[in-house]
Amino acid sequence: MRNRWWPARRRSAVVAAVLAVCAALAIGPGGTAAPAHAASTARVMENLGRGVVAVRSSSTRVLVSWRLLGLDPDGIGFNVYRAAGSGSYTKLNSGVLTGGTNYTDSTADLTQDNSYRVAPVVNGTEQTAGAAFTLTANHATEPVVRVPIHAGGQVKFTWVGDLDGDGEYDYVVDRQTSPQTLEAYTGKGTFLWSMNMGVNSENQDNIEPGAATVDVGNWDGVTVYDFDGDGYAEVAVRIAYGVTFGDGTTWTHGDSSRQWMAILDGRTGALRSYAAIPADYISDGPLAARMGVAYLNGTTPSLVAFMKNRKDDGSFNLMIGAWKFDGDSLDRQWIWERGDTDAPDGHNTRAIDVNGDGTDEIAEIGFVLNSDGTLRYSLGPKGIIHGDRFYIADMDPSRSGLEGYGIQQENTSGLLEYYYDASTGSVIWQHYGAVTDVGRGLAADIDSRYPGMETWSFSGLYNAPANTLTQSGTSLEPWPALSLYWDGDLTAELLNDGKIEKWDPTDPTTSGSLPRLVSTWKYGAVNASQGVNPTFVGDIMGDWREEAVYTDAAYDQLIIFTTDQPTSTRLYTLAQNPAYRNGMTFKGYMQSYAPDYFLGAGMSTPPRPNITYAP
Repeated sequence: MRNRWWPARRRSAVVAAVLAVCAALAIGPGGTAAPAHAASTARVMENLGRGVVAVRSSSTRVLVSWRLLGLDPDGIGFNVYRAAGSGSYTKLNSGVLTGGTNYTDSTADLTQDNSYRVAPVVNGTEQTAGAAFTLTANHATEPVVRVPIHAGGQVKFTWVGDLDGDGEYDYVVDRQTSPQTLEAYTGKGTFLWSMNMGVNSENQDNIEPGAATVDVGNWDGVTVYDFDGDGYAEVAVRIAYGVTFGDGTTWTHGDSSRQWMAILDGRTGALRSYAAIPADYISDGPLAARMGVAYLNGTTPSLVAFMKNRKDDGSFNLMIGAWKFDGDSLDRQWIWERGDTDAPDGHNTRAIDVNGDGTDEIAEIGFVLNSDGTLRYSLGPKGIIHGDRFYIADMDPSRSGLEGYGIQQENTSGLLEYYYDASTGSVIWQHYGAVTDVGRGLAADIDSRYPGMETWSFSGLYNAPANTLTQSGTSLEPWPALSLYWDGDLTAELLNDGKIEKWDPTDPTTSGSLPRLVSTWKYGAVNASQGVNPTFVGDIMGDWREEAVYTDAAYDQLIIFTTDQPTSTRLYTLAQNPAYRNGMTFKGYMQSYAPDYFLGAGMSTPPRPNITYAP
């Protein structure tokens, strides 16, 4: 195992200025005072707007939903305004709204356009309203926002980030063509740019892909984030000879194995900076990569990449690296190479603060790296091997810290699944059975009768904190696909092969017959990654509940499923929780992610996140 550290050569002047101002003034959104901890130790995160969205929930009703922001002051209220056609805005609510950040409008004339906007109210004074959302005339009754994109090849993944600096999420999509391409669109569907991944993306083998191939197997090679804190998201992408950037410039360095990390301007797709990927393993070919974001210094984001290639004997080289973009240069911070260390990996990487010190660690299914790239612990010596899926969250609210849950692939000991302390790697419980490939597992609170989250694969549904079966038979557990929040209560719904489902612990049904809330194909959506998943799941508009992004069969439209059900629950947007926002940047095999507090039945009010906003 090797670890090498390179300090970044210089700090972005923009980020330094932001941190200094916020430290001195502790400024929150809209000029309101943020809590005392929003100072130099706070994470610089996106300055999001209200994310107003409106969908028809019936022939006469519209659900309007918007964000409560992470640094909104306690007691903030809201007024909702509607403008019909070209008319002026009229306030809809009689009293300031202080409950859930959604409103049901049952008085609109839905035969004409209706625009909705939301104004915050602080200490009895109405603030400036944010951007409006327009529900078009005679709009279909559907829990969907449709975003036009160019017709093209199949889309596997969508990434989100504020590319144009307007406070709302924009979209980057891949095209599974040969060669592959990346395309960027604003949140309303305005085309921004396209990038051709070139000749080195034509090899799309899911284990040993080409040097510039994206989004095959558990390899993505792309992520989107505002790395330099200037208010505009960049696109990070692994590149090789032959790629053509969004401004038409072609990369002509190296050969079919030499690779670089590149940072692109999110507005134009032009190359802003690059850094060479270490060539330690180049004799075994190019490195496949999955990429995401971690706050390794606790205040500003780093690009992290999990990279592997296969040796002639069938084993794999593994390298994890971190880079820092300061607005000018992209500098490598460290690399970690597994070598002969017993450190089992899987098909997804997570960046999360496992020990509560404010800086993120890099977690794999069987090991965790500290923020400086040193090994924190490995579960390998405890009998853990490779597996498909794992989760880190506050699964047990009565216990300090975070917990992890993972599944195993043909562990010869018969180990099927395990639950552990995410900070130390101490195993809390394990379940054994016949040797098998446990292909799916999930952690979420789906049974309000038991405190904390449930964890399950195919060996029974367990309340994780108590290690107790909650149902008498394994046939009564739901399929462990993806979780998301949709209906407004505090237990999770399930997203399984195009179906948003609600499992009822008091009237359990078999995994193939759960009560269904939404069938995505009825609205023209098609599955994407692994043939059963959306292109993205996360909280990207409206209140704290989550969206699922699909395409149509022609691949000329993003179909974004967003809830049409009201809720009285008020939570700040999940996208401004540090752990959750990191999770939004990673792909691999698509898995759900969670905030760093317990989100579920009986939860406490979550603490305000220790963040500050980029300009």
